[in-house]
Amino acid sequence: MQRTKKPAESVPAEATGKPPRIFKGLLLCLAVGAACMVASKYLNGLSALLLAIVLGALWRNLAPVPAALEPGIAWSAKKLLRWGIVVLGLQLSLSTILGLGPGVLLVVFLSVGITFLVTLWIGARMGIDLKQRMLIATGFSICGAAAVAGAENVVRAKQNQVATAVGLVVLFGTLMIPAMPALGALLGMDDRSIGMLVGASTHEVAQVVAASGSVSAAALEVAVTVKLARVVLLAPIIAGVGVYMRTKHSVVGGKNPPLIPLFVVGFIAAMLLRTTGIVPAPVLDAAQMVQTLLLAAAMFALGLGVHLRSIVKSGGKALILGLLATLVIIVVATSGTLLFPPQ
Repeated sequence: MQRTKKPAESVPAEATGKPPRIFKGLLLCLAVGAACMVASKYLNGLSALLLAIVLGALWRNLAPVPAALEPGIAWSAKKLLRWGIVVLGLQLSLSTILGLGPGVLLVVFLSVGITFLVTLWIGARMGIDLKQRMLIATGFSICGAAAVAGAENVVRAKQNQVATAVGLVVLFGTLMIPAMPALGALLGMDDRSIGMLVGASTHEVAQVVAASGSVSAAALEVAVTVKLARVVLLAPIIAGVGVYMRTKHSVVGGKNPPLIPLFVVGFIAAMLLRTTGIVPAPVLDAAQMVQTLLLAAAMFALGLGVHLRSIVKSGGKALILGLLATLVIIVVATSGTLLFPPQ
């Protein structure tokens, strides 16, 4: 009599000695992030974050990505990015940002607020899906791919919508690296004013560093501080989007999006901790390296999600909206810098 075989029970990967599904992709992202950090030191200060996201986008669009890497890549794009944003809070001191003065802070507020609202309005007139225009408005007004990722969790966007928004941030933000210093020079601005212009307009922190660093150390200092002031607005913007999505677009029979994502709370807590001045300088230096590694690894993962075909398939509407959003923030930032130059 033949015995009936019992169905094999599923055994956790840890029990079999096999690595979890995310391990290979996670290790790849961290390795590339670390390699980009090293490479940036030998490439005239080219940002590791910018290099990582460009490498990811090139790989995705020029060669196939092994399926075994996809789970770890997807995990890295979300989890590593959120942890990186939390640690980024340790680089922000409210006292430093408030030291910019009321005029510069007003320009920062208007650059973010006007760009966000006008982009949403233009996108609605163009018939672009609410989730897509929310992602583009958030990314272009605050801090690029990191802001897109923050909004993704709140608006419940599709992966192709996230990839499109990230791709547009990379495209237009990269074009702004040479364009913004050139615009400042054309308008006769001094180095500090050019730094303010770059920080108030350019999409990614990495792109801000690349653009202002090509001008002078003075421009770089002002640009980064102004840009980080924009990053602070990530928390209230995401909270506002969360409130809007809960009240106007609640999920029937499902879970509503969070009012304030946990990583945004962590970001605020880290920023307040830095403001107290109790964190030792060596810890802040180590945190900056960890933050750069996490964000570079996450940028590589996000780059691997950039499908240029998805931008083309959008009918060009998302591309046009990205262009218009870029023009809006350039106009606001330029006008504000001319009216309220840094002291």
